[in-house]
Amino acid sequence: MSNFKIIPVLDILNSICVHAIKGERSQYTPLKSYMFGSSDPHTIIETLHNKYEFNEFYIADLDAIMKNHPNSEIIVSLMQNYDIRIMLDSGISTKEDINAILQFGIENIIIGLETLENLEVIKTTLSILGEENIIVSIDMYLEKVITQINEFKFMPIRDIVKKIGDLGVYKIILLDLFRVGQKLGGISPLYLKIRNEFNGEIYVGGGIKDLSDIQIYYDNQFSGVLIGTALYDGTINIQKLRDLIYKYDTNTRNI
Repeated sequence: MSNFKIIPVLDILNSICVHAIKGERSQYTPLKSYMFGSSDPHTIIETLHNKYEFNEFYIADLDAIMKNHPNSEIIVSLMQNYDIRIMLDSGISTKEDINAILQFGIENIIIGLETLENLEVIKTTLSILGEENIIVSIDMYLEKVITQINEFKFMPIRDIVKKIGDLGVYKIILLDLFRVGQKLGGISPLYLKIRNEFNGEIYVGGGIKDLSDIQIYYDNQFSGVLIGTALYDGTINIQKLRDLIYKYDTNTRNI
C-alpha cells in the first residue's frame, strides 16, 4: 500500500494550536513540544514542513466547530505560504458552509458527523467536488456516534458507515474523541470490521501510541493515520518515523 499516509494533526482553538485530550475541549491547553517553541500554527507548519518534510496536515478548526468563528485568515495564509495539502475540518453543517470553504483552495474537505445537519450536504458536496476531495469523519466517543442527524443517533457505527458509503463517499476518518491525546495504542475490533466492509479509503485518528501502532494499521490495509500527541511529546522518534515513511513510500509523495 504505497499511498499509506502519516498525517500530523493541528487542533486550532483561539487561533493557536492546542493539545487535545479526550474531546474535553474546555480543558485544552496550548500545544507544547520539543520540536518547536511556539503554539502558533505558522511556526508549527513551517517546522514540520521545512525541517521534517511533512507535506500534508489534518487541521481541526475548533473555533469554527465550537463557536462558528473560523480561522479563515490563518488557513488561507498557510495555504499561500507553504506548499502543503490540508485536510480541513471546519465544522461543516450546511450547504452554505461548503461554499465558504471552497475559497481556501483546500483539496480535502472534511465533513464531520458531529456538526453535519443532514445527508443532503454530503450529496451536494459530492456532486460539486467529487469523491476524491470529500472525507467524511465518523465522529465517535467510546465508539458511539456523535451526530445531529436523528436517523444516526441510535444506529450502529457499521450501519452508519455503510449508509455513508452508499451515498458515494470513498474516504472516511474513524475518529474516536475518547482516544485522542491518550496514546492508548492497539486497534479496535470495530475498526477491523469496518475495514473489511467499507470499499474505500479509511484513516484513523486518536490513540496512536508508537511506531508499532502505525505498522498495525498499515498491515491491515488502512489508508493512513492522524498523529498528534505521540509525535509532539517525543514518544515517537521523528527520525524513526521518517524512516518508516520512506519504507511505506520511497518517493515520499504521500506523506
